[in-house]
Amino acid sequence: MDNVNTIPLYGLIGYPLKHSFSPEYFKRKFAGEHIHAQYQAFPLQHIHELPSLLHKHPNLKGLNVTIPHKKTIIPYLDRLHASAENAQAVNCIKIKNGITIGYNTDVYGFTQSLIPLLKPHHTHALILGTGGAAYAVGYALKKLHISFIYVSRKPSLGNISYVDITPEILQKYLLIIQTTPLGMYPDLHAAPQLPYEALTPAHLAYDLIYNPEETLFLQKAKKSGASSKNGLEMLHLQANASWEIWNDRENILTDFY
Repeated sequence: MDNVNTIPLYGLIGYPLKHSFSPEYFKRKFAGEHIHAQYQAFPLQHIHELPSLLHKHPNLKGLNVTIPHKKTIIPYLDRLHASAENAQAVNCIKIKNGITIGYNTDVYGFTQSLIPLLKPHHTHALILGTGGAAYAVGYALKKLHISFIYVSRKPSLGNISYVDITPEILQKYLLIIQTTPLGMYPDLHAAPQLPYEALTPAHLAYDLIYNPEETLFLQKAKKSGASSKNGLEMLHLQANASWEIWNDRENILTDFY
């Protein structure tokens, strides 16, 4: 029988992690493809716990990173791949010969998921939120030549606040991407404060949340006739990209960063 510390281990860090998709996804992947490895959720409330986690599990080969650590993890890593440097956020870590290398697969997953939904009039976007996922979305939109503005609770240089979003602004910004945890299970009755009645069938509402399948944000957008998309396909795509990276096939990211 294998010593548990010799079996290749992969995992997810973030907080909280009770309803994360990744552990079950990789468990099924490993079983279905007869891969001799394990995947585990590691709830880290504070990012400074990362070094002790790595020390405790020397068989760790890779990690996925989720809220709230996608940006704060950067100083704790030995190197950054160009994908993470460009996106200014990390959601995947490869650990090889004791070296931690940060990657970003959110741009890859988001881009692949978004492109089939885009119409010629989707030239301007609002990105709701300013966290690590929002930065990855922003980089993806730059690559797609879509102008965008970040929206946050407090306006700052280059950002606007939710109260600044008027029906007139929504006439121009026909793509709205929700990157915050608002509406994520179990907080099902929360949604960004927007003039939803100003949305139209020309609008596309995209929510990175996948649990629940349809957030209140998406429900409100659909009620006004907007097209909608949740984050499940993006999650599948970025998870597959993580596996490629952990197996030294980083070229999957070449055309996206």
